[in-house]
Amino acid sequence: MTASRRDRPVLLMSLGHACVDVYQGAVAALVPYFVAERAYSYAAASGVVLAASLLSSLVQPLFGVLTDRWAMPWLLPLSALTAGAGVALSGVTGSYALTLAVVAVSGVGVAAYHPEAARVARAVARGRHTGMSWFSFGGNAGFALAPLLVFAVVATGGLRASPLLVVPALAGAALCAAAVRSAGSGAKGCGASVAVGRDDWASFLRMSGAVVCRSVVFVGLSAFVSLYVRERTGGGEAAGTAALFVLYAGGAVGTLAGGRLAERYGRMAVVRRSYALTVLAVAGLVLVPGPPVYLFVALTSAGLYVPFSLHITLGQDFLPGRVGTASGVTLGLTVSVGGLAAPAIGALADATSLRTALLPLIALPALGRLLLCRLPEPAPPGPTAAERADPRNPAAR
Repeated sequence: MTASRRDRPVLLMSLGHACVDVYQGAVAALVPYFVAERAYSYAAASGVVLAASLLSSLVQPLFGVLTDRWAMPWLLPLSALTAGAGVALSGVTGSYALTLAVVAVSGVGVAAYHPEAARVARAVARGRHTGMSWFSFGGNAGFALAPLLVFAVVATGGLRASPLLVVPALAGAALCAAAVRSAGSGAKGCGASVAVGRDDWASFLRMSGAVVCRSVVFVGLSAFVSLYVRERTGGGEAAGTAALFVLYAGGAVGTLAGGRLAERYGRMAVVRRSYALTVLAVAGLVLVPGPPVYLFVALTSAGLYVPFSLHITLGQDFLPGRVGTASGVTLGLTVSVGGLAAPAIGALADATSLRTALLPLIALPALGRLLLCRLPEPAPPGPTAAERADPRNPAAR
């Protein structure tokens, strides 16, 4: 089998991931349009972000536990369609409550996708950091494209045009189904998630705490950086969309850089330095006036995203016997918890100013860096059952 054919499942998983994570980014990208067309307050708009995160944060670890017990590759296309349907309906609902409900349904689709997708991606990447970084790159590329997609659809047709946003979900479902077919037994065998190694819950929980800090910063900025940059620069919708695009697009590049840097310097060293960079970058974003804010948005993006795929593999290596659970927490619970803080940021912005509300985000990466101090680099787990049975794998010989 040629190298290109072996890499095809990784490519398909990456593209499918992009199509699903468009809908995580789309919720934040819709916030300025809800404010403009429906006169939502900051708190009410951030409630939409919370709706996408809250139910997702509760059910994603459950999907992770299920993935540890049974392989469910059929869940990938179904979850892609669910994620897209919720966002597509959000602009045509007749009430705030219905908007929250359909966005929450989209969050469940996203939650269902990630643990199983991470398991399949890990299997087809055969544990390579670069392979997992490509999978993560797809998701972050989807995030990056979300503001442009929403701008293209909603800025021209208004919120009533939101049903057009279902198109990536249709493509994602097809790509996920193709990825499962290409992956073969690596995707379908339940033994693919059972690896040799000892679970280190203490280290895993410390790292998860750091990821929560990162999540609050990311979700808070996702919800409000567009509005904030419009205030700071005096620009219109395009200025805000550009800021959100920079936040997400820099992440897509940072994710690939993270995998390569980790292979050279080690995962924990790269993660710690990224959190330190984030402290300075967020401070510049919040405090420096005028157009230079875009530079600090880009630096913040790098600091937040370089460790993104490393969080996933570190979590899986800290819990080698519970890869699905680890993926559900690092990709789901800890990331979605950031959405719980969004209404608090919005309420503070309503009471004071948006700048004041964003100031606490400077301290959170510093707290995350403290949690990572002296955290050990986990040993890579032994080969999975599927890998041991694969004659192309050196471990099988």
